[in-house]
Amino acid sequence: MPSSPRNLSVLTVPAFKDNYLWLIHDGAHAAVVDPGDAGPILEALRVNGLTLTAILLTHHHADHTGGVPALLAHSPVPVFGPRNDGIAAVTHPLDEGDRIAVPGLALELSVLEVPGHTRGHIAYVRSDGEDGEDTHWLFCGDTLFGAGCGRLFEGTPAQMMASLAKLAALPDDTLVYCAHEYTLSNLRFAEAVEPGNQAVQLRLVADSEKRGTHLPTIPSTIAIEKSTNPFLRVRAPGVLDSLVAAGKLSTNADPVNAFAALREWKNVF
Repeated sequence: MPSSPRNLSVLTVPAFKDNYLWLIHDGAHAAVVDPGDAGPILEALRVNGLTLTAILLTHHHADHTGGVPALLAHSPVPVFGPRNDGIAAVTHPLDEGDRIAVPGLALELSVLEVPGHTRGHIAYVRSDGEDGEDTHWLFCGDTLFGAGCGRLFEGTPAQMMASLAKLAALPDDTLVYCAHEYTLSNLRFAEAVEPGNQAVQLRLVADSEKRGTHLPTIPSTIAIEKSTNPFLRVRAPGVLDSLVAAGKLSTNADPVNAFAALREWKNVF
């Protein structure tokens, strides 16, 4: 029998150089999010005595899907993923507004379409309505990062800006489980873009301390991202002033052009 929602937790599984793979579990059953590498997941399942019951994918990039064949060879479980991102292994294709009951767990997740990094990228949201800081979860792949956002490999600035706005509208206490440990480099960019933002300064100190002891900076929260992430703050006067001063943007440019300029600046920062 699945456990009650309040018994669920999320296990951080590092992989490659800076990826995070996520195991959502209840102490017995587990669903994995974006398993780019099967090895660390199989080891985490073994060490924690967990049985894999589902695979959840956000987009098609190999560092998010590469471990799927080996995991399926080990455990033939359902594979949930975006309908429109070209992932052959997906058995349960998902669209905006879908709500899934995760096999083996007392967990329902809502699906948001968040194109930009790829055309079909999706995110998964938990919002059970229970009290507690871990009630609201967001698994957002490479759309929203700690103090940053994904590169625009397939989508447009307008798409990514709209996708980030969709995520920023989630409750402030939503825990943001993104897929990479990019936070410090993103914060250094945020500091350059908005040097007067004290929240960025404080986060840079706190997250530097975490990385100094090899702790992850993720998850953050939507509230933290809204106060420190320049890609969620593209309309803030300080961000716009920096873009203009750096010669990246003309005055009175529209927000989409400002977002595009900000993303292009980060690409070469």
